[in-house]
Amino acid sequence: MVPNGGKYMINENLATTEHLNNGVEMPKLGLGVWKTSNANAKESVSAAIQQGYRLIDTAKQYGNETGVGEGIREGLEKTGLNRKDLFVTTKVFNGDQGYQSTLDSIDGILERLQLTYIDLLLVHWPVDGKYIDTWKAMEKLYHAGKVRAIGISNFDVERMQDLLDHADVTPVINQMEFNPLQQQKDVLAFCQHAGIQLEAWSPLGGGDALNNPTIQEIADAHGKSTAQVIIRWDLQRGIITIPKSAHIERIEQNADVFDFELTDAEVEAINNLDEAKPSLWYEDFAWHNEDGHGFKDNVDTWDDSPVNFDK
Repeated sequence: MVPNGGKYMINENLATTEHLNNGVEMPKLGLGVWKTSNANAKESVSAAIQQGYRLIDTAKQYGNETGVGEGIREGLEKTGLNRKDLFVTTKVFNGDQGYQSTLDSIDGILERLQLTYIDLLLVHWPVDGKYIDTWKAMEKLYHAGKVRAIGISNFDVERMQDLLDHADVTPVINQMEFNPLQQQKDVLAFCQHAGIQLEAWSPLGGGDALNNPTIQEIADAHGKSTAQVIIRWDLQRGIITIPKSAHIERIEQNADVFDFELTDAEVEAINNLDEAKPSLWYEDFAWHNEDGHGFKDNVDTWDDSPVNFDK
């Protein structure tokens, strides 16, 4: 199928999924839109859908849910797909955390995204003193059918265990910074033991990983870019991954990873690049304190943000 008058070729491999612990199927490779304006998010999401992407990841904090919603609508129109063909992830904003405020936030989320339900809703950050109540509200939204699955983001082992001690529903996902130089081995091991799928944000690891000589050597051997090798490494390790790009050509290139396979030795060579440098220093965040008060966070704002974030 060639949508939009032949502008894009659909990559059917992007429909491949991982089975989550609640039975929902989630695409293995998707598009992230952090640090993307509404206009760019609309263009990127629409193009990605037309190329075959089925997983779209955003958040209220990114300030572009409105653009993502417009991109979803345009992408569906151009491809003839239905809403059920997509898997849309967003996240509970730090400033909305708490039981009632999380429940109240869902209408604004759905309005901005122009959707009637969310496929995956995540706790964006474990705000101390609030994330348990936030989770209880998300469980209610899940049972009410407002969301198909609920999960967490940026939870270390201590906070995951605390959440599981209080949860009635086990998270399906923990979305963490995960790349060749930051492999979160303790978090990954805990998730695997608990039946929680790990999902990678910042999977390409920036310039240090993309310019790593070991990864470059592997890329040269396969005639691929270092970014493609890293994405392939994620997939072969069973990690769901959402590389971010606002460039249409790069979105297409990031998906061109299903025609080659890394050897066991190549996977192990990348595994050995882990520097285990903690990057999520919770005490550095203003919202991190014992009583849960005084946390601060801001929604990214853009010149093209036509949205009321009071909702």
